[in-house]
Amino acid sequence: MLGLAQLTVVLVMLVPMATPPWDGGQFVSASGYALWLALSVSVLLCAGRRRLSRLPMRVGAAAALGLALGIAVVASAVVHGLFASIAEDPALPGFGRFVGGSAAAVVLLTAIALRYFYVIDRWQAQVGAQARAEADALQARIRPHFLFNSMNMIATLLRRDPDVAERAVLDLSDLFRAALGAGDGTSTLADEVSLTEQYLSIEQLRLGDRLEVHWDTGADLPWSMPMPRLVLQPLLENAVLHGISRLPEGGTIDVVLAARDGVLEIAVSNPSLPPADAPAQGAGHAQASIAHRLGYAFGPRASMRYGWNAGRYACTIRVPVADSAPVLTGSGRP
Repeated sequence: MLGLAQLTVVLVMLVPMATPPWDGGQFVSASGYALWLALSVSVLLCAGRRRLSRLPMRVGAAAALGLALGIAVVASAVVHGLFASIAEDPALPGFGRFVGGSAAAVVLLTAIALRYFYVIDRWQAQVGAQARAEADALQARIRPHFLFNSMNMIATLLRRDPDVAERAVLDLSDLFRAALGAGDGTSTLADEVSLTEQYLSIEQLRLGDRLEVHWDTGADLPWSMPMPRLVLQPLLENAVLHGISRLPEGGTIDVVLAARDGVLEIAVSNPSLPPADAPAQGAGHAQASIAHRLGYAFGPRASMRYGWNAGRYACTIRVPVADSAPVLTGSGRP
């Protein structure tokens, strides 16, 4: 509101008119008057926001504009009376023109500000709903084929190694219990890594020696840092599904986690066939969804890069570390 008020004064000053241009004193006086009106309206609207928010949207908007109009009329009438009582000034507009113009300008600026706030609020709600919907869709996409592969693998282990099959069932149960809440709430870095390790333990049983995973975790990582759910596990699933499982000799997946200069970096790389020789890849929905949800959770400072280079496919996530996120020394997780 203060910015809009000052911008209005600057625009009025810049408009070419027949009257002499404003000097410094007139600009300061007009700025002080406009900012005082804007501040008065803002304070009273904030003070009455609880009652206004209980009204229907159109009625509440009309009531807010009516409140701004009343404040502007009273304030401008007081100011005009003070200036008129000090000395006769031919440049001072008449009472009706001064009060009416001030009130109209305040109502228009208040309407613009309220409309802007409404649009921003609806946009943020839409982005949040889209992020939750994409998390749910990602969860639904991951669940079927991974579940079928895991159950087939467990079925082959039941007679050969019942203990390993039992452990796989327990890991699968824990994994899907955690994945059920993909679209609700937030996770932590430690939970995301733990979820990924449970997924990899099941894939390790299926692929055997063809799958190796090398973890490189920094000394000081914010393990309790809030993260969107299902951020790391889909990247490892892509690495297994589109990389390791398509190579007869398998390979090693490298996972690097590091925190430096207030930024958490997660890098996942795996051997992969060249794009020209690889079978049809997925549509990239998982990576697009992860990038979108990271942008929603962390803002413009979050970034995600991925691509194939020199025989390996790499994906790197960079997100800012919140100042309040605890940083635990050592490689162990809480």
